[in-house]
Amino acid sequence: MTSVPAPAPVPIPSRTQFVQEAIKRSILTGQLRPGQALVEAELAARFGVSKTPVREALKTLAGTGLVVMSQYKGGTVREVDAAMAREVYDVRLLLEPEALRRSVRRGSSLAAAGEALERAEAAADAAERSLANREFHRALYVDCGNPLLARMLDEVRDQAALVSAVAWAADPSWEREAAEHRDILRLALGGDADAAAGALRRHIGSFVRRAFPGADVEPGPQEGADAE
Repeated sequence: MTSVPAPAPVPIPSRTQFVQEAIKRSILTGQLRPGQALVEAELAARFGVSKTPVREALKTLAGTGLVVMSQYKGGTVREVDAAMAREVYDVRLLLEPEALRRSVRRGSSLAAAGEALERAEAAADAAERSLANREFHRALYVDCGNPLLARMLDEVRDQAALVSAVAWAADPSWEREAAEHRDILRLALGGDADAAAGALRRHIGSFVRRAFPGADVEPGPQEGADAE
């Protein structure tokens, strides 16, 4: 009788990874505000760990652009201004519509985008809605067929979410953006790659210009034509 191998143990996240994800969630849901000091001793007590995993987590989050490290002040949540918004959204405008265009043209499944949209609309609070919104956008580009392109967008994903969190705190615009999301997904599911990409480009550009008037984001090579 052939013995059945025991299932492989599920890897347990390290303390550093646990702390990193907890701090990131607190930042992206507004529990930790831009400019707020991230005191290692306080965070260690909050999460029941030593200061070492907290320190390592803050270093990693500094690398993703969510935290700013100072030799004298330690870590703080990155502040959001028009210059930061412009940098992050310029990258999104250049890459994300093209990634969606490729996803549609190669017939990638967008079921995850639809599920994320449903979660966002059923969310009980802003934190749930924000996380679902991030998953919606990622689902549009993750299967674009170019892993490097997807990784490049992943690298600015947290910073884009931080910009959004600050903008939504000042001016909640969920209903308008949800309607735009539905339109983008409708076009993508209909197989119209160019129209879906154009709708996504307008969505990204109009959001940052509305939230940060001084951002002066480049419209992208086709946004003007798509808007006519």
